[in-house]
Amino acid sequence: MPLAFLAALAGSLTIHLAALFGTDYELFGEDKAPPPPLLVEIQPLPVAKQAPPAAKPKAHPATSSKSRLAVPQTQKTAAADLPAPAPENAPSEASTVKTPLEAPVQASAPPKPVLPTQGVIRYQVFMGEQGLIVGRAEHRWEFLADGRYRLQGRTETSGLVSLFKSLRFENESSGHLAATGLVPESYRTLKNGSDGKENADFDWTSAVVHLARDGSTREITRGTQDILSLNYQLAYLGTPEKGAHIGVVTGKKYENYALDALGEEDLETPAGRFHTLQLRALTDSVTEIWIALDRYRLPVKIRFTDKKGGVFEQLATEIGTLAEPKP
Repeated sequence: MPLAFLAALAGSLTIHLAALFGTDYELFGEDKAPPPPLLVEIQPLPVAKQAPPAAKPKAHPATSSKSRLAVPQTQKTAAADLPAPAPENAPSEASTVKTPLEAPVQASAPPKPVLPTQGVIRYQVFMGEQGLIVGRAEHRWEFLADGRYRLQGRTETSGLVSLFKSLRFENESSGHLAATGLVPESYRTLKNGSDGKENADFDWTSAVVHLARDGSTREITRGTQDILSLNYQLAYLGTPEKGAHIGVVTGKKYENYALDALGEEDLETPAGRFHTLQLRALTDSVTEIWIALDRYRLPVKIRFTDKKGGVFEQLATEIGTLAEPKP
């Protein structure tokens, strides 16, 4: 097998691995002498004509006029005082809007995962339309009692390909679980045991992600995932058959995935037969994920097509013993 082909194979496989996985007014008062005498002289006539004599006399004396003025002004003073606290509260309201993006803010009792608390999926990796087996992959996940999670992925060449070019790519996503799903905090990669330098750190307080590859900082939207956690965030979609929009960090860059639902199908795999829904995201490449609707929406098939047309596919061969989520 030509060395150039192997190099191209390894390079394409690396790309695949990295990719898969907001008028006060004045009233006349008792200070003015003329009005009180006029009121006193005129008022008896209306009192004689009207049945309730007690109501009118109490309303017109200077003492009563004081209470009349005092009540509206007191009310207005209170009303005038109310806007003052409002601007002070405005920043806290803004911060409250950002609270769902902040990793430190969690409920006292962590939400229960909709996925099994731990498990493993193993895949075969195929290349090209001929379905040449070039490697194997494995995903492991664990949800802890304190509300945190850990996902681990490993993909490596196997068989004849590994004799000429050995490549092992590992990635890990860790964070905490919220009611809306996974909230990644750290994404790490290794290539052949060394730092892959495609790491990412999520700062949910500022709603940004720091990319180690080029040292850049990018703004992110609520619900953003890394390329590994994306596969398991799909279990939290309310209506996956309608598609979704999810921000995705690949370790190299941040981009928005518009996931289109392409329909359901029964898929035969070495791990079993599943009723699946195919989701597809079109960017400068194509990412397709088949989730098992009858098995916790686990990703049982993943296909990546690079911008040059190279196709890599992962097909589930085994789903390991799972700890069922507690009701």
